[in-house]
Amino acid sequence: MHRLQRAHHKLAERVDTPAPIVLLDVMKRNIERMQDFAAEHDLDVRPHVKTHKCVEIGRLQVDGGAAGITAGNVGEAEVFAAAGFDDIFIAYPIWASGTKGQRIRRLAETTRLRVGVDNVAAIEALADAMGDEPERLEVVVEIDCGARRSGAPPEVAGDLALTARKRGLVPVGVYTYPGHGSASRDAPKRAAQDQHNALTAAVRSFADVGVAAAVVSAGSTPTAAFSTSSVITEIRPGEYVFYDLDNLRLGACTEDQIALFVAATVVSDWVPGQVILDVGTKALGREGNPERGYGGIAGRQAVLARLNEYHGFLTVPPDESRPSVGTVVPVVPNHVCPVVNSFDELIMTDSEGTTPQRWPVAARGLLS
Repeated sequence: MHRLQRAHHKLAERVDTPAPIVLLDVMKRNIERMQDFAAEHDLDVRPHVKTHKCVEIGRLQVDGGAAGITAGNVGEAEVFAAAGFDDIFIAYPIWASGTKGQRIRRLAETTRLRVGVDNVAAIEALADAMGDEPERLEVVVEIDCGARRSGAPPEVAGDLALTARKRGLVPVGVYTYPGHGSASRDAPKRAAQDQHNALTAAVRSFADVGVAAAVVSAGSTPTAAFSTSSVITEIRPGEYVFYDLDNLRLGACTEDQIALFVAATVVSDWVPGQVILDVGTKALGREGNPERGYGGIAGRQAVLARLNEYHGFLTVPPDESRPSVGTVVPVVPNHVCPVVNSFDELIMTDSEGTTPQRWPVAARGLLS
């Protein structure tokens, strides 16, 4: 029996579905493996907590050797700072509008805080928000390495750092996100090379204006194995803690390294070759397409061919037995991050399905 099937089989009568189940033993091995990889290549790990949004998991990562954490927004940073995390990088080009300026200033009083910037206007707004203590805030210049998301051209990184320094902020380095490394199985290696080239150019740009780039920060989980160039000082993987089907397809993990699944129940079976699960976009998000499906079932070839808000359309191949109504099945998501953000808590167990614990998703729903 597949280990996910074994674990969910033992939990089936003890949880209401849909529910996110985490295999704690598998997750701990994932954390240890990434930390060992980073140590081997003289890199810091600064895991991105947007994947799990869970204080207890963040503690496991820091206790395991992580240099600090990465957050996606001010709200996530506030939750973890309140829980005692004191080294936080908000890897996002923050615009200090509304209450964000005051919140960033408060965070900088109690934590070593870094925030991302990629334009002059944002730097000016952050400096204004810090008032007479701009030196409390470290900034990391975001550059684009080919993902065509946020991020300045590498060659202007130094000018942005100099602007920050003139306003009293503390520019400490550069970061980037090689998101185009998720395009195909051979994309991570190519994207990592783009990342290396862009970061090298950005570091040179810093040097040209007399600013040291002490922090050279790389992401992501799919590209982590290739983010080993000498210019990089830290990596910011997030999904590695759980992994998912997307990472499996990209070759970033093996099936036995996937640590999270969503327990779902078969609620209807009227259509031949199909059953309906009690899991839809409210639980899984909208990650997927008709070609690759919207999630799979551990140990089976069956895939979710379509989702409504509360219905999952599971297409069952002719050579597989069709699960009957009332059967609980382990759904493995394409992309794990939006799944976690759909639930208030994670049900923690192990590969044998031992007595579960419930860990809060403390930063759930925090988007600003």
